[in-house]
Amino acid sequence: MRVTVSWLSEHLDAAALPASVDEVGDAFVRVGLEVEEIHPAPEITGPLTVGRVDEIEELTEFKKPIRYCQVGFEDGRSRGIVCGARNFSVGDLVVVSEPGAVLPGGFAITSRETYGHVSDGMIASAKELGLGADHAGILVLPPGTAEPGDDAMPLLGLDEAVVELAVTPDRGYCFAVRGLARELAVSTDADFTDPVTRVRVPQTDGDAWPVRIDDTGRCPRFVVRRVDGVDPAAPSPWWMQRRLLAAGMRPISLIVDVTNYVMLDLGQPLHAYDASRVTGTIAVRRASAGETLRTLDDATRTLDVDDLLITDDSGPIGLAGVMGGASTEIPALADLGADARVDVLLEAAHFDPAGIARSARRHKLPSEASRRFERVVDPALPPVAAERAAQLLVELGGGTLADGRTDEGGVPAVDAVRMPLSLPDRTAGVAYPRGATARRLGQVGCRIELDTGADGQGQVVATPPTWRPDLRQPADLVEEVLRLEGYDTIPSTLPAAPPGHGLTGSQLRRRAVSRALAEAGHVEVLPFPFVAETVWDAFGLPADDVRRRTVAVSNPLDAERARLTTTLLPGLLDMLVRNRSRGTEDLALYTLGQVVLPHADPAPMPDPPVSRRPTDAEYAAIRAALPAQPTHVAVVLAGDRDPRGWWGRGRAAAWSDAIESARLVGAASGVELRVTKADHLPWHPGRCAALRVGDWIVGYAGELHPKVVEALGLPARTAAMELDLDAIPLTENLPVPTVSGFPPVAVDVALVTADDVPAAEVADALTDGGGDLLEAVRLFDVYTGEQVGEGKHSLAFKLRMRAPDRTLTNEEANAARDAAVAEATRRHGVTLR
Repeated sequence: MRVTVSWLSEHLDAAALPASVDEVGDAFVRVGLEVEEIHPAPEITGPLTVGRVDEIEELTEFKKPIRYCQVGFEDGRSRGIVCGARNFSVGDLVVVSEPGAVLPGGFAITSRETYGHVSDGMIASAKELGLGADHAGILVLPPGTAEPGDDAMPLLGLDEAVVELAVTPDRGYCFAVRGLARELAVSTDADFTDPVTRVRVPQTDGDAWPVRIDDTGRCPRFVVRRVDGVDPAAPSPWWMQRRLLAAGMRPISLIVDVTNYVMLDLGQPLHAYDASRVTGTIAVRRASAGETLRTLDDATRTLDVDDLLITDDSGPIGLAGVMGGASTEIPALADLGADARVDVLLEAAHFDPAGIARSARRHKLPSEASRRFERVVDPALPPVAAERAAQLLVELGGGTLADGRTDEGGVPAVDAVRMPLSLPDRTAGVAYPRGATARRLGQVGCRIELDTGADGQGQVVATPPTWRPDLRQPADLVEEVLRLEGYDTIPSTLPAAPPGHGLTGSQLRRRAVSRALAEAGHVEVLPFPFVAETVWDAFGLPADDVRRRTVAVSNPLDAERARLTTTLLPGLLDMLVRNRSRGTEDLALYTLGQVVLPHADPAPMPDPPVSRRPTDAEYAAIRAALPAQPTHVAVVLAGDRDPRGWWGRGRAAAWSDAIESARLVGAASGVELRVTKADHLPWHPGRCAALRVGDWIVGYAGELHPKVVEALGLPARTAAMELDLDAIPLTENLPVPTVSGFPPVAVDVALVTADDVPAAEVADALTDGGGDLLEAVRLFDVYTGEQVGEGKHSLAFKLRMRAPDRTLTNEEANAARDAAVAEATRRHGVTLR
């Protein structure tokens, strides 16, 4: 909403207004309104003069229409100016930027030769003068506004700034100068005069036009006032045009400008019909299936049964609250005779905001009217706004008020709200002055009654005004008191931090895991947390896989991805594809986040009332209905894990790197993961490992299945790992590593076993058999060939042994080695090579 300070000052004590426009903006901020921008007065210097167009020569030899105009002034001077606009005629008053003037943006005006003539200045448009955004034609002043030769600067109000405010949906009354002036008056303690009280709505006999409301729920009130014999050629006065321009609206014609002006001033959208084109009773009803309407923008729209229409005997003549129909619009001047007069029907109605919002969005037809209706318009305004517009048409357009006024429906009842007088003080923690609550609620328009009550505790009974439908409970009244008393008066006190142990164990583990992966060269990303149902088909999951059982998002950000994910891999793989599409080929990405695992038979979610705290039983039912939401960690790898360079060709990421990432997570969590062979989609069945804590599987790692890689457009041999971090036992106090001062003894053993025996299982057997002296087991070579026989492979391990209190002898080291090999032989039938 854009408004000038002079317009605001008409409705309040101008002497109490701040001296500068910046202080006006600060005053709005104090009462909770957001100032979008303050548009300063246009920077114009030099001569800006009113001139009269004396002569127009059409230059037809050019590709586009060009005019050479003689513009005269009162002192007999005349300037020849080249102009391409065509919205003015001989005798019109225009604004001339004479040579030496500098317009906004540093645009200097000089005499120059163009189109074969010397253009001695410029005839200015509203946009060039900084008055608005319209550049369709030059600015034509209404007759009698000024005399040729007058200084145009004070006439145009070019010394006045414009305040632009962002109005939130719950403050629809601020989409009018009336509402903004009220807020400014409260902020500055100025006297406010409601412009509604200045409009006298006389009693009339009979209806101005027959009206029938078929859907009173969507249209509680409909008012019609008729003005006969309006001169459609009458110009809008400059003061009205100036205010419309400042508000960002283009002056069009007197009838349209009057309806727009009243809407901006009071907040009630109006629509004007040509009475001669309306036939029979005006009815307000829902659209029928297949009905169409040609709106004022000359588009024929197919209507929905949810649309609310204004109709007459000929059919739809308007989309209620959004846009009128072309069949009953006021004719253009070109279509009327020189002395033609128009009988005007003025509509002022109150519509259900939700229905207007749906229609405007359905037809992609936002309008100034729909913006206000969907934020709720004061239902008491229609007769006042219709009367004000009618009076302006009589005064400015020479019309005559017809007898009668149609006023169907009425103002919906407003319920009073009862609130303890001390509630705002208790909520804010501030002792407000006595009477502050009643005074502030009265300033926003509430009718106040005080009730001491039988218990002696003061109560305020506030009946909200019709323009504040958002005041429906005590909390709303508290907000108004706190807002108007000033949020800056509420003390800001940091609560004392209770003693504790800092981060919880799970928080520390999560940080340790993230740090370990980052230090190992992985990059953390935040994938999109929702998935599409089709991703499970790309993963090749069977129909009964539990990961397909997901939770739907009621209002998804992406309609195609509207399910909460049960695994982190879909989003992480999307990030892999996105990064590769932008030229990054070597990637090691990781993420930590929650997944949602719904129960097989979910319990219904209870819906306790907000008027009280939920009971223990309700809390328990809510917790039981919530799906499990464990924290997972996932890694994906593609491209080279070790970069290529002068030192060598590098090494591509493989399934072993995904398993190593899992080992890092385990080490950071204080556990050692066991790696066993597995077959689990979307991993490759021959290159997939189950990650275990003891015998419990906590995740999987390996190379992705080739069909999954193809379906998702991934690079060949992409590897991935995912762990359920919450399934790993939480160790509150991780053991401190000990450093021995005694040297280790390293022993290499090569064991031959069947090639279907995993190396990890052989390593587990060596670890279990080696006892306390065996410090580490590392596989460093795998050999297959004729020397070990068909169907077998040789696994070479380095065993590191150390005693914490002495230097090991050869005999002790050999004994530990033999025990380790013996256990591997017992479990897997290995033989020493």
